[in-house]
Amino acid sequence: MMNVTLSTLLLVEDDPNDVMLFRRAKDKSNLANPLQVMQDGEAAVAYLSGQGQYADRNRYPLPALVLLDLKLPRKSGLEVLEWLRRQPGLQRLPVVVLTSSKESLDVGRAYDLGANSYLIKPVAFDKLLEMVKVLGLYWLILNEKPDIHLSRGE
Repeated sequence: MMNVTLSTLLLVEDDPNDVMLFRRAKDKSNLANPLQVMQDGEAAVAYLSGQGQYADRNRYPLPALVLLDLKLPRKSGLEVLEWLRRQPGLQRLPVVVLTSSKESLDVGRAYDLGANSYLIKPVAFDKLLEMVKVLGLYWLILNEKPDIHLSRGE
């Protein structure tokens, strides 16, 4: 029997309603992966870099996937993405931008900075549920994950 440790998801989202809806969709889609939520860009950077209260990687493991809103307080999603792609140990971490912005400038900038995918938050819950199921299937099951610890040029 395989010993499967479920990979953590990191949701970076400042809207409490969107967080609640995402949690509900995650639960309803039977996605058992643990979810960590950061409500601003600075907290996301602290979590990903293991600083301060996030230094304990047993309690705050590196995520297998980052779901990143763009419009965040303190540091925007684009600033978080730009920071992340400059970090030798984290630059391969898959990042899906999950935002309400359809602006082509935001889409282009996110991809220029290394986003792996760009999704518009659905308004209807059933569409969100469908999106979460597909996200879980694709990014956490089907997708071949990079070894982020070897991305330091080792």
